[in-house]
Amino acid sequence: MGEDTRRYGELNPSPRLLFGTGPTNPDPRVLRALGLPLLGQFDPEFTAIMNEVSDLCRFVFRTDNRRAFPVSGTSRAGLEAALCSILEPGDRAVVGVAGRFGELLAEIATRCGAEVTRVETEWGRLIDPDALRAAASRARPKAVALVHGDTSTGVLQPLPDLVQIAHEVGAVVVVDAVLTLGGVPVETDRWGLDVCVAGTQKCLGCPSGMAPLTYTAEVERMILGRRRPVQSNYLDLGQLQAYWGPDRLNHHTLPTSLTYGLREALRLIHEEGLEARWARHRRAGAALHAGLEAMGLRLFGDPAHRLPMLAIVEVPEGISEAGIREALLREHDIEIMGAFGRLRGRAWRVGFLASNAELRHVLHFLAAFEDVLRDAGLRLPPRAGVEAAMRAVA
Repeated sequence: MGEDTRRYGELNPSPRLLFGTGPTNPDPRVLRALGLPLLGQFDPEFTAIMNEVSDLCRFVFRTDNRRAFPVSGTSRAGLEAALCSILEPGDRAVVGVAGRFGELLAEIATRCGAEVTRVETEWGRLIDPDALRAAASRARPKAVALVHGDTSTGVLQPLPDLVQIAHEVGAVVVVDAVLTLGGVPVETDRWGLDVCVAGTQKCLGCPSGMAPLTYTAEVERMILGRRRPVQSNYLDLGQLQAYWGPDRLNHHTLPTSLTYGLREALRLIHEEGLEARWARHRRAGAALHAGLEAMGLRLFGDPAHRLPMLAIVEVPEGISEAGIREALLREHDIEIMGAFGRLRGRAWRVGFLASNAELRHVLHFLAAFEDVLRDAGLRLPPRAGVEAAMRAVA
């Protein structure tokens, strides 16, 4: 090869308002924490920070579990760590599938070698408890996996009744709370969640790259009593808990800066208070939903069980789904997201998460959305969205 004469300038990403389903814009204090000086992974200062992260995870998950720590990797790494540490080839699992991320749980469980029974429902609807009970009674599974809030459908799944059904047949419950932790109530102990997995890039308000999780002593015994080693060394919760525990058994080099960022994001939640944070997300969501409906737009999914911080907006006839997203990005520096699966090209996914869950951001978005929809030829009542949003939280 000849000499490469190209020159690479300093990074200068455009400032964007991330109003999709994640990642979201972190609080500036989280970004500052990411730039703090590095420490070695066994420096006493750093292991003290690890202890604080575990304590704060317990606070946010509402649990007294001994095991509460982040997996080094995105939220999917946390889900894989949970399922591949519990399930062995030939084990049985039941998975609730009501959207894209139920599909993902079923795929991961299948890749673990489990015999998977899918309890499916129409996108936008809840898992039927009777269908879950029938499937669990037949399969007698080792684990039941459920999605708490699915960003593909905008639906919040009530968990307590489903958890009780799983426990009646002796199964442990693995919950995907990737979106919901920090944005709506997630009551790990009170609801009896055996494993609960989250992600940093959504309502926790931290860049993607770590996956907080927690699990019970029963699950820990299950992991340590496996017949075969966990198929993944990196995602072996038995090894990871020894790294995060007092023994500090070396496993991998923890991403120091991301650990700082997560600690600051969790600290901000502790400072605000969980109930106040949940209420802030509810207010932002109420304004968003009211504003969109006042503009004459239809929201997808069961209206009684919508996620408060998200809206899945059906694309009006004659409007380009991708074209509107491109216009928002080009003209307003706003990112929203397209949809998955059967909704691909037919819906936008809009969300106000973590520090973005504020009325001012919702109003900014509604005004910009009205602007680009008008330019695309949609006839809308002027300022109807903004005014309805303000009335909703008056």
